Amino acid sequence: MTLAAQVKHAAFDALKHLYPDAQTDLSMITVNQTKPEFTGDYTVVLFPFVKLLRMKPDELGNKLGEHLLATSGLFSAYQIVSGFLNLTVKDQYCTSYLLNNFSKTDFSRQQKSSSRVMVEYSSPNTNKPLHFGHMRNIFLGAAVSEILKADGKQVIKANLINDRGIHICKSMIAWMWYANGATPASAGIKGDHLVGDYYVKFNDVYKQEIAGLIKAGMDEKQAEKEAPIMKAAQELLRKWEAGDAETRELWKTMNGWVYEGFDVSYKKLGVSFDKMYYESDTYLFGKKIVEDGLNKGVLFKKEDGSVWIDLKEDGLDEKLLLRGDGTSVYMTQDLGTAKLKYDDYKLDQSVYVIADEQNYHIQVLKLILKKIGEPCADGIYHLSYGMVELPTGKMKSREGTVVDADDMMDEMVNLSREQTEQSGKTEGFTAEELGWLYETIGMGALKFYLLRVDPKKKMIFNPKESIDLHGFTATFIQYAHARICSILRKEHVALHPDTGRFQAWHAQTDLLKLEKEMILMQEQYGAVLADAAAEFNPSALCNYCFQLAQLFNTFYDVHSISKAESDEKKDLRLMMIVHTAAILRHGMGLLGIRMPEKM
Repeated sequence: MTLAAQVKHAAFDALKHLYPDAQTDLSMITVNQTKPEFTGDYTVVLFPFVKLLRMKPDELGNKLGEHLLATSGLFSAYQIVSGFLNLTVKDQYCTSYLLNNFSKTDFSRQQKSSSRVMVEYSSPNTNKPLHFGHMRNIFLGAAVSEILKADGKQVIKANLINDRGIHICKSMIAWMWYANGATPASAGIKGDHLVGDYYVKFNDVYKQEIAGLIKAGMDEKQAEKEAPIMKAAQELLRKWEAGDAETRELWKTMNGWVYEGFDVSYKKLGVSFDKMYYESDTYLFGKKIVEDGLNKGVLFKKEDGSVWIDLKEDGLDEKLLLRGDGTSVYMTQDLGTAKLKYDDYKLDQSVYVIADEQNYHIQVLKLILKKIGEPCADGIYHLSYGMVELPTGKMKSREGTVVDADDMMDEMVNLSREQTEQSGKTEGFTAEELGWLYETIGMGALKFYLLRVDPKKKMIFNPKESIDLHGFTATFIQYAHARICSILRKEHVALHPDTGRFQAWHAQTDLLKLEKEMILMQEQYGAVLADAAAEFNPSALCNYCFQLAQLFNTFYDVHSISKAESDEKKDLRLMMIVHTAAILRHGMGLLGIRMPEKM
């Protein structure tokens, strides 16, 4: 049990003992960290009980404080401030915690849960390369997966490849008309980039054809339907769904180019998946669900043969599930995927990492599955996140204004190289070590910056700001870790020390203010990790790691380790920084960020 939880339970037990007839409940007790301007470590809010017990805040606070000091063994002092009870934790609790935990390297929950969770993220289209807009999705999905694992959940990391549909046919038809048989090898272009170029080409030609039809007297909506390249793409989709051999062969070839490109990008991003789903498979399951829904009377057909569901009674509208020509829409395949995932793993929860632009889509998906009676509906959770923009504004794939993920990664590594070389901190590194360091700093900066903001919020990514050594960045935290490693090397203490070195140390040492503050913050890591898992929010971990690194820097600027007042104090501080480094490595590791030992 965390210290905050112990304080909460102690306060509740004290209230029950002092006022046995009062209708109190554990949920009524709020415990916060004491504000820096006041004396104390944890604060109990008294206001919920003042009216219930008909007592003045100071009177209640004094009775509660005296009882806790006399009975709990956890506190050394208390103070009443305007309806708040500030409690000071005994130094011995902190030193005992440190002695028992400083050598830990794994802070994951040891008791594993039977809860089975699938996290679906990335979900790229095979008509273009991964772009910068995908990165927040990918890093969120990967980080949430690792945080849930650390919280004891059984996690399956899944990737749904959008490998069929009209958007894929657009890049295919443009390649057929304009590529002259070009391949990644012949063009010297990474496969996903080559296919993406023809998706942009489709849009350019489509715009020109629409303009020409409008000039010839056709209205805009009709021109959009009659443009030859769009009609050709639609015909290609019909051929694909009919199983046309030539169409399927080209589709396999072009998708193969894209997959090879994705594999290279995923490796550099440092992410992997346990299960791959392909919409070219799942849409068939979706069609079966639609058929079942028709038989149950939940869905209906219109005169043109298209299949719909009426959700007006639920405050929504009618939703198309199958076109009149029998081809699927996104919702069709999403229904099939949801059922397939559940059937494969009997999931307790299915987490969709999808931008907030799709909030309505996921709401409708879940509602349709419920109405049809599919058990997978109950476990669907939408991890909705705000879109990322660059200082130059929004990005659009079809117009070729996106920044490719590969280019952004290269830019971040180059920024890392420039910054390290300018600071003159390359001495003593081999060329191989420097390459590893540049990539570690650059990719760490990129991941941390995209994860440090609450997922629900939109954000603007500034590459130079993300790698600032003095800012709210991974670089700042990595440098604090490297600084700790340097201290330990000088003191001949390993990152994973032999506890025998500290056997003579005892837990009776009085603590200075910053020493105690740092140990209490270390003790909170388990609670932070549990909250990040419960809220699917890696930003909580980012904030904690940054604050711990800040506190270490403050501590080290004030208190010497090598010239500590006594051997006992030196050992205390060495254990403190060993523990700090281990927590930072674990927390940042869950975010997919490596921690260098030298910078």
